[in-house]
Amino acid sequence: MTSAIALTLAAGAAQAGGIERSNNDYGFLFTPNDRVQLSFSHVSPDVSGTYTPELSAAGGESKTGNMANSYTNYGFAYKNDFNEKLTFGLYINNPYGAASEYTQGIYSGLVADWDSDQVAVVGKYRVTDRVSVFAGARYVESNADITIPDLLVRSRVGTNAQGLGAQAQSLGAQAQELGAQAAAAGAAGDLARAQELGAQAQALGAEAQALGARAQSLGAAAQDFGTSMEYNATGKRVGDWGAILGVAYEIPDIALRVALSWQSEIEHTFSTSESIAGLGIDADDGDTKVKMPQSVALDFQTGVAPGTLVFGQVKWTEWSKWEVRTPEYENVTGVEVTGFEDDRVTWTLGVGRQFSEELSGFAQVKYEAQNGNTVSRLSPRDGFVSLGVGGQYKMDNMTLRGGIEYAWVGEAEDASGVKFEDNSALGVGVSLTVDF
Repeated sequence: MTSAIALTLAAGAAQAGGIERSNNDYGFLFTPNDRVQLSFSHVSPDVSGTYTPELSAAGGESKTGNMANSYTNYGFAYKNDFNEKLTFGLYINNPYGAASEYTQGIYSGLVADWDSDQVAVVGKYRVTDRVSVFAGARYVESNADITIPDLLVRSRVGTNAQGLGAQAQSLGAQAQELGAQAAAAGAAGDLARAQELGAQAQALGAEAQALGARAQSLGAAAQDFGTSMEYNATGKRVGDWGAILGVAYEIPDIALRVALSWQSEIEHTFSTSESIAGLGIDADDGDTKVKMPQSVALDFQTGVAPGTLVFGQVKWTEWSKWEVRTPEYENVTGVEVTGFEDDRVTWTLGVGRQFSEELSGFAQVKYEAQNGNTVSRLSPRDGFVSLGVGGQYKMDNMTLRGGIEYAWVGEAEDASGVKFEDNSALGVGVSLTVDF
């Protein structure tokens, strides 16, 4: 049973929503012996969509092509039992990431990269034979780059110009109404009221004129195809801290453990460089705040027969708080660069089986429900189902694990009506654990 407890290997084909790529396995703190673990995984997604007829005509292609690049993750974990009650844990990995690149059709040239590294330090204290608590801190560094092609930016700017024009007309109508009320109050001899209403009408009229001028300027730029409206932005690497808290209950005789863990949100403030040649934007001192989401995970495992373990997890992640809203882009388009509308709940259920003292195997299923809402072009998926299998071989003080995971990616539709269907991802991973 000891060998079966630590079987799960996150090959990484399907992670918990958003841009999450790996997470800290706090169950590692409960394994026997002092140990070091090295892990490696590679994921090859296949995510493509079909343009609407209008977008196909504008871009010359009916398909987006595969927009998700393959990526590789690494991980390091270290555990040391100071005594029977106190355990120290160290984790180093890549918690978040994105590698999107469109090469066909009207989205061609849309590229986004997000890279991150994490160091987490955790201490576990055994309160009783069955109850433990753990807590710590994690430090995450991230950087991001994005390019949005000319036509997509031009469309956003034009839409914003139309919206500003409509606001200007509405404010102008309100100013006229207040002016008429002011005139009526003056005719009735209420000079104070007339003066007050007149001042309000004048202020609204000035605001309407300013919005109208802004709308005309942006509208003209959107129609000027002589200069490029391509948008480029870079968020310089920044690091910030978050907290970790958890509690666990165990019955060692049947390998039962239920653990509840919480990771706080981490707020990055990127120093952002932005440029749009067609609008004369070339700024390098903007601040962009991005909240990496908090999460709560309930992990469980229990022996169901000698050498057989059932395990699983339910994890909630607050991805609705994550958005990238750069100052210059928002100023000219009125919207964020990208973001997620919904939180995500990811379910995992698996079984591990020890075949001999040296050899064990596992199988697991992951599930994330579809919400049916509009998705970001940079992460065009809505839920998934995945199947993972693997095993481990123990040699003296070393354990070698390997696994493979295949994910069926949920169908999704972005704000332009592009449909992403029949997509998948394949992940493979290996790890080596050394006890000492």
